[in-house]
Amino acid sequence: MFHNSSQRRHWTFASDEQLARLRADVNRKFKCKAAASGKVLPNDPIFLEPQAEAILCKYYEKRLLEFCSVFKPAMPRSVVGTACMYFKRFYLNNSVMEYHPRIIMLTCAFLACKVDEFNVSSPQFVGNLRESPLGQEKALEQILEYELLLIQQLNFHLIVHNPYRPFEGFLIDTKTRYPMLENPEILRKTADDFLNRIALTDAYLLYTPSQIALTAILSSASRAGITMESYLSENLMLKENRTWMWKMKGPQQKTGFMSRTESHEGWRDGSVVKVLA
Repeated sequence: MFHNSSQRRHWTFASDEQLARLRADVNRKFKCKAAASGKVLPNDPIFLEPQAEAILCKYYEKRLLEFCSVFKPAMPRSVVGTACMYFKRFYLNNSVMEYHPRIIMLTCAFLACKVDEFNVSSPQFVGNLRESPLGQEKALEQILEYELLLIQQLNFHLIVHNPYRPFEGFLIDTKTRYPMLENPEILRKTADDFLNRIALTDAYLLYTPSQIALTAILSSASRAGITMESYLSENLMLKENRTWMWKMKGPQQKTGFMSRTESHEGWRDGSVVKVLA
């Protein structure tokens, strides 16, 4: 259960600002560590600023999703979500200046396959790389070398709760308890697109899987011109803290997910969390 998980206790954060502070601290610590060697100064232009590190991480997150999307055999969405979460968590504790994102990206995908019991052999995994046999062999050596480091940097918290299962649960619930929506499946494609976009944001580090899944449903319904207000108030009994209902369906903001408003605390501590957690 997410409510009792390490993800909720250790990897769900209060705000964008907290994440920014963590990343800035990682950047500062690496600069100090490198400067301690005596070869460079802390303000040397060779160092990346936190913003530049964030851009690099975003680029390799996209590369990770692209790699997973064309993987053979087809990679389950839960594996993709787990790999993305590993990557995000790793770079909350480490700098891209110390560990190259490409090899970390591949190691995250490799470890996610194991943890989510997606049975692919090591040669089969690197066979998906567009490299020569020698290049694939070298990549596998690097992946195996970094695998334990990745596990350690994740604090051995390997179980990831993704929004895909609660998303399916909400669809089933609307089919059985919300007859006003004749065909809930019409929401699936747009909601899937929403979840794919969310994977490139910090939403997984800020909100529960159920919150993200419900937001995907609401966003898809809004785009289709369908109101879900009665479903929220009568079926889910979300009769209070109603402001967030509209805020989270609004224009995507910094994280590409929800605008930051005072009312979003209702997600975290109020009745909404009790229903969705």
